[in-house]
Amino acid sequence: PHGVEIDGRYWPTVEHYFQAQKFTNLVHQERIARARTPKEAKRLGWDRTVPMRADWEHIKDDVMLNAVRKKFATHTKIRHLLLATGDEPLIENAPSDYYWGCGADGSGKNKLGQILMQVRAELRSR
Repeated sequence: PHGVEIDGRYWPTVEHYFQAQKFTNLVHQERIARARTPKEAKRLGWDRTVPMRADWEHIKDDVMLNAVRKKFATHTKIRHLLLATGDEPLIENAPSDYYWGCGADGSGKNKLGQILMQVRAELRSR
């Protein structure tokens, strides 16, 4: 429930923003922005009847990093929760996601966990 304002627009969740950024089609971006839940936004983001932007694989990590930075800069309560994790490793426990999460067997890249740890370090250094 921690919305963010990015690029002059309010997004209900980081998931909404992230999924919408996969596309240059403004109508589809709007559809994602208005999704009732993050799950629905993700489903719309996986719609391959709408062409994805050609550079998505090259920019997706930066899109997520910037959105996560904004989320924790905006919301004090969750910023404090993130900082309270100290130096503990953060793992996105997503058994079906081997990129953003740890995957079913722990061999995933855990990119979201890495981004959270990066943002935590940045916040701590301020």
